[in-house]
Amino acid sequence: MCAAKSSAQKKTPKNAQQSEAERERKLVDEFLDSTTLFLGPDPEIMNEHGLYPRTEREEKALKGGYDDDLLAQVRDTLNAGTNEGFEMLEQMGAAPGAKWGDLITGIYTAGGDLVIPSASGVLIFSSLSHHALKFINKYWTDEPTVGVKPGDVFMHNDSRYGNIHNTDQSMYVPIFHKGELVGWSGAIVHEGENGAVEPGGMPSAAESTYEEGLKMPPIKVGENYQLRRDMVTFLQNSVREPKLQYEDMKVKLFVCRRIEERFHSAVENYGIDVVIAAMRKGLEDVETEVKRRIRAYPDGTVRTVVIADGTLRENVAVKVNLELICKGDELIFDFRGSSPEFSNRCNNTVLASLKGMICQLFLTFVWPDLPRNQAVFAPIKVICDPRSALASSYETPNAQSMMTFFPAFCCGQKAIAHLIYPSAKKYTKVVAPWFCMISTFIYGGVTQRGEVVGNLCADLNGMGGGARADADGEHGIAPIFAAMSDTGEQEVNEQEVPFLQLVSKKILKDNQAFGKFRGGMGYEMMVATKDSEFWGFMVTCLGSKFPITQGLFGGYACPTYPLCKVKEDDIYEVMKDTPEHFRHSMVEVMNEQPFKNAQYSTHHMGLQYELAKRGELYMISQGSGGGYGDVLEREPESVLEDLRNDLISHSVAHDIYQVRYDEETLALDAEATEKARVTLRKKRLKKGMTYKQYMKKHVTKKPPEYPPFYGCWGSDRDTIYAGSPDVKTSADAIQPIMMPNPKDVRIAELEAQIKKLQRV
Repeated sequence: MCAAKSSAQKKTPKNAQQSEAERERKLVDEFLDSTTLFLGPDPEIMNEHGLYPRTEREEKALKGGYDDDLLAQVRDTLNAGTNEGFEMLEQMGAAPGAKWGDLITGIYTAGGDLVIPSASGVLIFSSLSHHALKFINKYWTDEPTVGVKPGDVFMHNDSRYGNIHNTDQSMYVPIFHKGELVGWSGAIVHEGENGAVEPGGMPSAAESTYEEGLKMPPIKVGENYQLRRDMVTFLQNSVREPKLQYEDMKVKLFVCRRIEERFHSAVENYGIDVVIAAMRKGLEDVETEVKRRIRAYPDGTVRTVVIADGTLRENVAVKVNLELICKGDELIFDFRGSSPEFSNRCNNTVLASLKGMICQLFLTFVWPDLPRNQAVFAPIKVICDPRSALASSYETPNAQSMMTFFPAFCCGQKAIAHLIYPSAKKYTKVVAPWFCMISTFIYGGVTQRGEVVGNLCADLNGMGGGARADADGEHGIAPIFAAMSDTGEQEVNEQEVPFLQLVSKKILKDNQAFGKFRGGMGYEMMVATKDSEFWGFMVTCLGSKFPITQGLFGGYACPTYPLCKVKEDDIYEVMKDTPEHFRHSMVEVMNEQPFKNAQYSTHHMGLQYELAKRGELYMISQGSGGGYGDVLEREPESVLEDLRNDLISHSVAHDIYQVRYDEETLALDAEATEKARVTLRKKRLKKGMTYKQYMKKHVTKKPPEYPPFYGCWGSDRDTIYAGSPDVKTSADAIQPIMMPNPKDVRIAELEAQIKKLQRV
């Protein structure tokens, strides 16, 4: 044996050991930096709705000191391009959402901010469509397997990366000038069908994100202005309507290219620096103006609450709690204290979607004179409890996020009305809340031509308008989420789907939010399958137990609305043999029950997909916008005019408005009317009580046992109740709510009944 130590046995110097450890650590860090398991939604991107900081390129362009009139002219030129794209997409799109205006087109800065959207369409996207582009810029631009180059085509639909819900599909095309990325063109459409567990794209039965259909993060689907056929085939293979998927992808690409052409045309006419300066200054000027307008509002706090009366699968009380705070140039929507998220219900909202809905409030109802771009909402803050139903985690389903962010919109609209009422300059009329639910039929099955389809009726675009400070609301005028959309032509629908609207867009009598000025009324729909052996309907709407839309300054809330069904009879045979039995109102059908062999039933308006036999009637109604002011201040002649137009019944005129008249001639008895109103005012005074008396009589320390209540109770926003007075959690440690499957609940009820009968 050799006494000398081998080189392997020699002691390594300490500094050499340290350098070796540093090399190993560096290798590990490099590996981790270059190896990402999954690029999920980026909270840094998703939580920020403000403007992207000025780039060096924008700084250079803005140093040109261009005339404001010139910059406005450039923006108008670009806006003409986005409006042209909107019209093209509306005319050529295949989806009902495309045909009737549930879409938007736009031009974005290179950084991803939406600077010029189309004047019409779903303006919610003005504050949330930028997230996907910022994801692309951050993760794909320098990614060697993806990259961003001229002619590339990107798509996405997952709300967790920036959208409303998975049924909306976005397409973006980068705009280059001399090799430099200078902007983006984009188009977003409510496509409907997306391969979810239920047809039509908005599955209320989804109990996880994996049942909501397509979940596209921002992905490249085309190069050199051509759609990749492998990606198209993959997407077609994932939905029920491959033809629809392909057609609307092609149309959106064509529209993005046309907008890109208009952008390049503006560059040719004005120069690239002028165009970049016009875009950036347009955003910054709007943001500055918004801050100025907020400073003009009175400082203060307004509190509102709306109760969503279900999850679409069970009747519960889901609280949406808002504290609107105005201080200086800060306007804060504080939704803390709202319901916890539901881990297996799809009524959750991601924070970005909530912000988009509140942005829509300002674009349409508060500052309609401002340019419609992302900057309108940039200075406004939104606060929510993490893991609440309004700021849900990415693990929860959210296909029906409208069931929480629509009520949040109602909260915001009412609070803003209170805030701006005393303002010297309002920029728009004070208006009571708009009807805020999507009352329509979603459908799916095999058409009369043997095609499998799934989508929705555009009747959801006819929501009742809120009453104004000086006028009644408009009937079935427009939805809260889209400007200048349409309700569709029924004759066109009947060429494509195997059911008829036997009653379509007929104003439902007494469907009115009463007040000094009444809310705009909603219309009823009665549908029945005709030419298909496999066809079904869904309804995804709240407001069957609690009014979903509130009144303003004493005006009434809207009524509640059930789904009504007439089953086990064929209405087409009834109409053929005894047409006199048919009734053109759901109220008459349900009260008179004219079809002898039928089964009549009512259901809350959260109906999961249900197969319908030929001739079975399904009946729903759009809702009313909120009323404004005291009913006893309504002009009697206005009440009589509603009677002449068959909008209200004699009982409403008499009992609600306290108007007295001859029922045959409708001649007003002014003296008797005044006497009746004075009498009612005296009765009100007798019922009156002090604030302390009211609190003692009506306010409890805990929520009731039924219906199950979710959210804070009273002013204690730190304690969140979770379905029972005895189950609660801290607001900073909210636990998701797991709901039982309604089928399991029903099975348990039936098993209990069987056991009871067996004992007998």
